[in-house]
Amino acid sequence: MFPTLIGTVVIAGLVGYASERMAFTHNGYLQSIIICVGGAFLFYFVALMFGFGFRTQGLNAIVASIGALVIVPTHWRR
Repeated sequence: MFPTLIGTVVIAGLVGYASERMAFTHNGYLQSIIICVGGAFLFYFVALMFGFGFRTQGLNAIVASIGALVIVPTHWRR
């Protein structure tokens, strides 16, 4: 469980950094990473409690991170 949680955080951080690098979002690097990590944590624990999600934890982290970036409105988004 612990290595999966650490992997989720690393993947979410990479997705947040990549989204800023490719100009998908305009939140700032740190803000995008925080949003992605928060979304991945939330989806990880909900999937753990209720037993749903995709087959691999890595895919869960990627989808949750992108979903959090799309859902969370920020002041800087235009």
